[in-house]
Amino acid sequence: MNSWFTKDLMHWNEFENIRQMPWKGEKDPYKIWLSEIILQQTRVEQGLAYYHAFINKFPTVTDLAAAPDQDVFKLWEGLGYYSRCRNLLKAARSIVSDHNGRFPASYDEIIQLSGVGPYTAAAVSSFAYNLPHAVVDGNVYRVLARVFGIYLPYDQPEGKKNFAKLAADLLDQSSPSLYNQAIMDFGATVCKPKSPACQICPFNSKCHAFLRDKIESLPVKSKKIIIKNRWFYYIVFERNSQLLVRERIERDIWQHLYEFYLIEEDGWINDHDLSKLVLKAGIKEKDVLATEISAEFTQQLTHQQIRGRFLHVSIKKSRWAPDGYRWIKKEDWKLLPFPRYILSYLKEKR
Repeated sequence: MNSWFTKDLMHWNEFENIRQMPWKGEKDPYKIWLSEIILQQTRVEQGLAYYHAFINKFPTVTDLAAAPDQDVFKLWEGLGYYSRCRNLLKAARSIVSDHNGRFPASYDEIIQLSGVGPYTAAAVSSFAYNLPHAVVDGNVYRVLARVFGIYLPYDQPEGKKNFAKLAADLLDQSSPSLYNQAIMDFGATVCKPKSPACQICPFNSKCHAFLRDKIESLPVKSKKIIIKNRWFYYIVFERNSQLLVRERIERDIWQHLYEFYLIEEDGWINDHDLSKLVLKAGIKEKDVLATEISAEFTQQLTHQQIRGRFLHVSIKKSRWAPDGYRWIKKEDWKLLPFPRYILSYLKEKR
């Protein structure tokens, strides 16, 4: 019934799609999987450099699985959503231990890997093995919702089920890899979130949203993100060209990244009260040699906004080190993975 869509999309892909991506046409499932994990919640422009860096340092899944955690997190540094990195390592190691280092070749096996959902499993299985599984990502939701007039929220079970069925029905069974790439490219270059190129769209004579002026209304999302505000005040303790750091091991943001001495408060702290945090940390006033207070730093996460400041404190030589913290050489901070919030401070300080 909707075969016209598939036919017109494949025609557009053959004659008008000029979007270039370094992994287009790639058949190595490891490289495809890596690119898909990196691009989750990440713009292509930002993820591209990370993709090349990972491929250069870890050319095979075996290389990635054998790498020390710290090296992998350091390479991921600044990309955010660090649970992706944890899952990347876990999945790579399970491929080595459970599949003898060979990337799984079926959708059902791929979706069992840590951090892999229906979209990623469909992408890898279709692009690497040309298996008939339709990808459904943000681009696909948008194209299908607008063209076919789907008002069901795509973030609700009924909507997800509806979109998945339609996507599967439209899939070109003879060329699933080519079709999947085409519909994602089309959503990224023509049926864009803002200012779509409707005048040159091959579907504009049939597109529900275009004909009814519903471009801005589709697709429909029901959930509103609730932002939690958190205030992080870091005390950067320095002694004899050493810095006090620790690895965040709690199940919280930035797990397995490093940080300075942290005091989390309920809100804004003025300069006077911020200086008092040094005493709260356990350092005696007579041991403080100098202090320097930074401007405010912020980082916006998906569900949280981190705000606060840094208090750089030089102290006398001392064996003091709180539980979980350790002293490192000042120049060695570059070897450890830090969250972007702290990196912004370090780069400005440098």
